[in-house]
Amino acid sequence: MSDTSIKINNDDKIDNPHNGNLITIIQVSPNGSYVVTYSPEDHSVVGWNSLDDDEQKLKPDRSIKISDNNIQQICVSNNKELAYIYDNKLKIIDMNNEEEIELWEKNVYKNFYYCTFSAQDKLICCNDVEDRHGTYQKIILFYHIKKQGSFDRFWVIPKNFELISIKAETIYLLSNNYVYTRDIYTGTSIRLFVNEKEDEECKCDDIEISSDRRFACLRIKDKIIVYSLNLEIPIATLDNNNDTQLYNFINHTSRICLLHLLIPLLKSGLRNSILKRCLKEECQNYNNIQIKTFNCREKNQDFNKLIGHAYGISDGNVWKIKFENNILSKINFAFKNSNDLDDENDDLNIYLFNPYVDIIYELFQEAISNFNHKEEINLPKWKIKITNRKLEFQWNTKVIEFNNNIQIHHLYGSKLLNDNDILILTGIGLFIYHFNKKSKLSIKYFYYMNLSMDDDEKNKEELKKVFSNDFGRKFNTLFLPLPNYDSFKLSDEWVSYIKDNKESLLKYGAGLLSYAIEEHKLELIDTIYENCLNHFKKDLRNNIAFLKIITSKIPKYYPEYIQKYSLESTMIIDSPCYSINRNFHLRPFQYLQMSRLFVLNLYRHNQLLKLHEYNKISYYILNIWDHLLAFINPAYYALPVWCNNVNNIFYFAIPFPFYIYDKILNLITPPTSTITFMIPYIGFANYPSDYNWFKEFFKPQPNQFVKTINRDFYKTWNAEVLINSKWNSYGRVYYGMIWILFMTFLGCFTAAATIPQQHINGDTRKKLLKASIALGVIHLSVEIRQIIYNFTKWFKDHWNYFDVIAYVLPIFASINWLQTDVRNIQLLSFSCLFLDIKFLLFFRIFESVGTYFAIIIGVAKRIFYFLIILFILIISFAHALFILLSPEPGFSLDKQTNNNDLNNPWNLVNTYSKVLDDGTFDSNPYIIQIPDENTNMFTNYKTAIFAMYLFLTGDSSALTNWKYINNPSLVILIILFSLLIVVYLMNLFIGLLNLEIDKDYDRVSYLVQKAEILAEIELFYLLPQQRRIKLFFPNIIYYCADVDKVRAEVKKLIKDGRWSNEFPEMKKDLFKKLNIKRNPEEADLRILLEEVQSKLKYIENL
Repeated sequence: MSDTSIKINNDDKIDNPHNGNLITIIQVSPNGSYVVTYSPEDHSVVGWNSLDDDEQKLKPDRSIKISDNNIQQICVSNNKELAYIYDNKLKIIDMNNEEEIELWEKNVYKNFYYCTFSAQDKLICCNDVEDRHGTYQKIILFYHIKKQGSFDRFWVIPKNFELISIKAETIYLLSNNYVYTRDIYTGTSIRLFVNEKEDEECKCDDIEISSDRRFACLRIKDKIIVYSLNLEIPIATLDNNNDTQLYNFINHTSRICLLHLLIPLLKSGLRNSILKRCLKEECQNYNNIQIKTFNCREKNQDFNKLIGHAYGISDGNVWKIKFENNILSKINFAFKNSNDLDDENDDLNIYLFNPYVDIIYELFQEAISNFNHKEEINLPKWKIKITNRKLEFQWNTKVIEFNNNIQIHHLYGSKLLNDNDILILTGIGLFIYHFNKKSKLSIKYFYYMNLSMDDDEKNKEELKKVFSNDFGRKFNTLFLPLPNYDSFKLSDEWVSYIKDNKESLLKYGAGLLSYAIEEHKLELIDTIYENCLNHFKKDLRNNIAFLKIITSKIPKYYPEYIQKYSLESTMIIDSPCYSINRNFHLRPFQYLQMSRLFVLNLYRHNQLLKLHEYNKISYYILNIWDHLLAFINPAYYALPVWCNNVNNIFYFAIPFPFYIYDKILNLITPPTSTITFMIPYIGFANYPSDYNWFKEFFKPQPNQFVKTINRDFYKTWNAEVLINSKWNSYGRVYYGMIWILFMTFLGCFTAAATIPQQHINGDTRKKLLKASIALGVIHLSVEIRQIIYNFTKWFKDHWNYFDVIAYVLPIFASINWLQTDVRNIQLLSFSCLFLDIKFLLFFRIFESVGTYFAIIIGVAKRIFYFLIILFILIISFAHALFILLSPEPGFSLDKQTNNNDLNNPWNLVNTYSKVLDDGTFDSNPYIIQIPDENTNMFTNYKTAIFAMYLFLTGDSSALTNWKYINNPSLVILIILFSLLIVVYLMNLFIGLLNLEIDKDYDRVSYLVQKAEILAEIELFYLLPQQRRIKLFFPNIIYYCADVDKVRAEVKKLIKDGRWSNEFPEMKKDLFKKLNIKRNPEEADLRILLEEVQSKLKYIENL
């Protein structure tokens, strides 16, 4: 217990809160059920009950007096736990009793800067911790008040980042004039806004944020920016001094409930007018209420039923003012009838956010309860009917002409969403039409559903099921469901609207592009591609999400689109100008890299710090032991105290040897002057957030990186850096673990098969064999999962053959040995051979060795059919010689057979005769060499094929047992084989090898090979939840490149004709930074101009 003096007054009645002193701080609990106020004059904190939504003047609940001065911040939980920061220290008080709640291991924490409570009543704090080097690092900790001493997690704030606030389970940070968000639970990071004035530094005090899980509204001085967290783009930029513009926007977006986010940011007379209108009639005379804070919560988890409240002070009491999102329609503003109210917001499609889910639900229910096909529907000022199987609209009896090519047979119902928008349910789905001021009707939304059924009871029940399922599964969400394939196919008008509307293109563009690719609509593909690039060019900072549309479907693109996008987007950045700093060449990084830590890390760190103060020798011994544990278990290494540079997050999850390797490499190759680029493949490495764990484990969903493994993709630095990022973050750790596991498998089996019996006992050998079986099954299970995932892809990858053989043979040999107790040396020898080859294949990850492996496999794939032709020719000659040279039946190698068959092995062996005294030879052989299977290798077709293979390699001994003068057919076959295969085809084969080697002797083949390895690790070694870790699979990746190497690469691309000026202003700045005098397009124009002038002079001289 600290020395803080706490006095609680929980009398039933508090007549004079704070004794009438000035209230400087007012804070509300997350669900709005409790409010606390603080007065520095008497050091009192008063709690106020706020349970009633309509309550205006709150009643004080209890009062606390504290002795701490310099109160910087106060927050309160739903359970009346009070937390406050004073002199950069934190205290927690349970207002229900007189106890102070102490933090676990509180000596670790230094300098508290921020505190708040989450909706789950977790205390979230920002403070410093001291590492073993004596430097401070800012962390965000999550503390369970109910479970005293229990922490949920820690996040380390990178250097050069400042905490703005934590709202709606999201961390907001500021760095280099950019605002970043970090979702506490998913780890998703988004760069929200930017200060457009590059020379003006934006500070945290200039920024105020109001947000929920759909939108973030940011006020920077007099500017308010509304950002859609789902679309990842700003949807509006407002002038806080322009009441007309603010009213226009709030009124236009009333159905998507933005008022509760905008009111806290308003500083004009509009906010006062709104809040005054919200007061009850009997309270209208309280004009001196000073608004201090705001709170908003969902009712029954429904954003369309948001309850917003403002809290203010008047005469020492707390007032609670309730406001609704449609309150503007009830207020009579002087500027309400301005002519330009709706013009600037008319293009914003609010239906992207499903604001009318309740009306859609009513329409479905009405269609179900009163089922019939309608030919005509009457609405206020509107009449809708089907004419010639097409919709016809009449407004005030006037027929509205519009582009309509959709065939509709049934009409089930319709609703007016507002004066200008109509919701229609038809036999082919749901439509939303918009009627603008120019009296033009256009489609805003279309979702196809097959509801065209006959009007009978059976189909009626089926229709009810369709309605219920489609509404419950698709429409009852925060956002309208993505249009399906038939939605695009049936309506060209709907397709045209999507590609031309900015927000709709961002929301539905990926689906539309997929449809265009499936239908081979090249013009539509080009239009979507160009529109996405144009939107990005208009706002490089905020419209980067449009590039995600292109990259989300790039695997399905035609090859020319992959190369086109790769070249046009190489060396770009999401900023009007490039930045130069000192770093390493092709070093990937993320701007927001927050490492998540655990309680054990912080506890161990605290104990080491205490030990360092009293016994430094023991400290260093334990420090070395700490590193050894990190080598054994990479997860143990996730400490903020080892790496002094928090930004280098890649080191937090890797074993100690990799850390040492990187440090040595950095010493050998020090940082150089680099320029920063962005990888344009936005969200390319992300996996779908919705997944089933068990299904994902056995048949994982591939991301775009896994789908796009081809040479065209890896010809630029972008793809190379993407691989480097994956390798640095998780690839090398898992690859090392797989390699170690395999070496254990190799060691166990090799020891059991190789060590002589006198040096190893039977029990030890059996243990080694059993360990080999277990380890082999683990490796083989991964191969089985790959086969289940995609057998065709597995079959085409030749490395998999070595893998399976290397696993199956040792497992089978070990089982056979254990069961029969017989050492099968043939099986053991081949098992060890393939295990050794598999061990060698692990080195292909290193570029110096992997390049040659890429050549071996790449060349083999391309000459495979040539080898097939060669093999067929060999077996053809073997077949011919087998017929020509095979002996007659009836001979035996065990007993001499005398006949006139020249192919009989007994007639082919060497014989030795006795020389008589008169110099002649005895006609009967004196010594006969006993023939064997190799005397005539053509007695068997298998050995005949082997004999021809030996002949191909230069060994013709299998054909030397015959006399050539008596076998002209044999001579002809030998000559044909020699000329056709040995001379011609083998030399042709060598020439092809030379040509094919040149194609694979580059870094592209190696990068493709490395990408395949990383893809295998992602799919079959990472668990489903690990594939969603944003640290491993970030949305946006940046990288640094050596300036000199960038200059050389640009000149090489220009020389090869592969340089693109798709971003002329950006590339102009790049050329200026690189000191390249001429832009290639300008150079081409000069050359063209010189040629034209030369032609003109030639014509003049004629």
